[in-house]
Amino acid sequence: MAGEPTQLRVDALANRNRVLAVAREVFATEGLDVPMTAIARRAGVGVATLYRRFPTKDALVTAVFAEQFASCTSVVHDALDDPDPWRGFCVVVSRVCAMQAADRGFSAAFLAAFPDALPVAREQARAEEALTELARRAKATGRLRADFVVDDLVLLLMANGGIVAGSAEAALAASRRLVAYFLQAFQADGPLPPATPLGLADALR
Repeated sequence: MAGEPTQLRVDALANRNRVLAVAREVFATEGLDVPMTAIARRAGVGVATLYRRFPTKDALVTAVFAEQFASCTSVVHDALDDPDPWRGFCVVVSRVCAMQAADRGFSAAFLAAFPDALPVAREQARAEEALTELARRAKATGRLRADFVVDDLVLLLMANGGIVAGSAEAALAASRRLVAYFLQAFQADGPLPPATPLGLADALR
């Protein structure tokens, strides 16, 4: 039948997305050593299907990291379309920190285990450029402090990445409170000590 190939493609995409979602959760909560068979079982797919999409464990881990990194950078780029730059800035800070809290150390573990597996330098540079432009626009509204630099957001990500809690829910709640404190500090009011030069790679570590 003419519709069958399309249906197969839809099913294959659904399987892939389900595997990535399960793998992301498992890697974040249990580490990178979880067997592929366990991931297939939890995702409700056959082991053969899993290996057809991801021939090796390294390929699966790398795909999960790539998807997470792309999600974070897309939040930054989407914020540039917000007509209210300060609101867009707050959304970026809130969503990226929430993603990091849910990550529970997966990105750091990935970069430690596979330091050369994924070239993120280009996307990282584009994200930093977008953040710089978003900050410039937010400053122009008078809402974001004039001495804010992207290094300050990296500082927040480093602090947010240090949150240790007994559950994902507790970590996310703690992250939201930390972000609220920082967003108040980012508003234009009073001087700060000089910024420390940092890059997004420091937050990923």
